[in-house]
Parts: sequence; structure tokens; C-alpha cells
Amino acid sequence: MSTLNNKTVFITGASRGIGRAIALACARQGANVVIAAKSDTPHPKLPGTIHTVADEVRAAGGQALPLVLDVRDEDQIKQRIDEAAEHFGGLDALVNNAGAIRLTGVEQLKVSRFDLLHQVNARAVLACSQAALPWLKKSGHGHILSMSPPVNMDPKWFAHFGPYTSTKYAMTMISIGMAQEFRRYGIAVNTLWPKTVISTAAIQHEAGGEQLMAKGRTPDIMADAAVSILSRSAEEMTGQNLIDEDVLREDGVTDFDVYRYVPGDADLMPDLYLD
Repeated sequence: MSTLNNKTVFITGASRGIGRAIALACARQGANVVIAAKSDTPHPKLPGTIHTVADEVRAAGGQALPLVLDVRDEDQIKQRIDEAAEHFGGLDALVNNAGAIRLTGVEQLKVSRFDLLHQVNARAVLACSQAALPWLKKSGHGHILSMSPPVNMDPKWFAHFGPYTSTKYAMTMISIGMAQEFRRYGIAVNTLWPKTVISTAAIQHEAGGEQLMAKGRTPDIMADAAVSILSRSAEEMTGQNLIDEDVLREDGVTDFDVYRYVPGDADLMPDLYLD
């Protein structure tokens, strides 16, 4: 029996990409999945809404609750987390997956865009974790997992897009702090980052188009790693800044070709912040 069976997992940014893949992977384990995102109605360019993912979650064997959520709104965050916990009778895991990206330096970046990066990345980790904490304390299997990188202070990661980097590193630093702060509650706090580029709509539209997509892996590798982390106890794993491939290798996975976005043996591109 899966340790996620009947557990309730709240995932932000879950209407597409990595969030959707994590939702489906949790559903296959029999979890109750809260699909929390802004996408209530179809987007002209991007596939998926909270409702289409809810249908997929149910088809995959999980219970689904689609909720409209803007992670910049702390009142709405608390409302949605409480609503989800009351609906399913508790909350066992929070996955901070919602993210904003803009690979621009200080000279060209609008301050309003930096505000957005900060709110959706760093601030949302704090706000969502704080709102989830009362429920996670009661879980006995509480987890917070955020999609952010190990902190790598090489100046090359700041040179061209320092503002974005600072908000992603802040997610990780807040997580490192929470792992220590919440240890007394038996709540595990970890981060997860991909070894290679993950081929998603964000990459397609913001970072490099189809050419870069071909050098990446599907979101399924992040989803499988996330499920592995969420299935472990807080004693076993907390305060870690994890890489998807390393997590799966530890689980005995050896064939990573199944995760390629384009089959073949072309070189894959390492993700940001990994040397």
C-alpha cells in the first residue's frame, strides 16, 4: 500500500507542466489531490486548467479538488488551504510549485516584474507554508516540498538574471530555515530541482522555444522524484536540496531515457544553477 494512499496533497501551479505531472503521480498512488492554480478557464496559448487536471486526477485513481488560487494573495491562500483541509479532513503535504520566470538583468527588468517574481516565488513559499502549518502539524506525515535549486553562489548565475536567481534562492533559503524550525513538529521540508531542463510551456514561451525543448526531459521525472520524497518520513529526509535524478537513482532507477522529451541520444541541457 502506498504511503500516499488517502493522503491529501495541495499543489500550487498545478494546472500544467510540473505541477500537473506531480498531481497525476500522486493520484496514481491513491492520494487526494488539490489542484490550486489561477487557470480556471482555457488559455489561448497554454493547455490545461484546474478542471481538466481534476478530471485527469480522477481518471488516474485519485480524489480531486480544483481550487482557483493566486499565490500572491495571502488571504486567498489561507482560505483555499482551509477549504481543502476541511473538504478532505486534513492536509498532509504542500507542494510549492507555482513559479514565475524572467531571465533579465537589473538594467532591463521592470520593478513591477521583480515584484511579481518575488511574490510568486519567494513570498508564496512563506505564505503557503504558514497557512498550511496548522494542518500539517496534525498530519503525522507532514511535508513541504518546494521547486527550487540548491544555492550556488557562482557569479555566473547572477550575471544575466540576478533578480530571478535571487527569488529562486530565497525559496530554498526559506525552506532550509523551515526544515529546522518545523523539525519539532515532525514536518519534513525539502526542495527539488531538475538535473536537466524540463520541457514545459514555460520553456517554450519564456526561455528557448522548441529547440531547447528537444534538449530536455518531460515533467514526469520531477513528478516521480516528488512522490518518492513525499513518501518518506521526516526522520528519513528533511532539510535537503534534492535533484530529481539523484532521488530516483537512490530508488534504484537506472533507465532515464524514458523521460526524454524527444527520444534519441542527443545531449541534454543541464538546468540552471547546476555546474
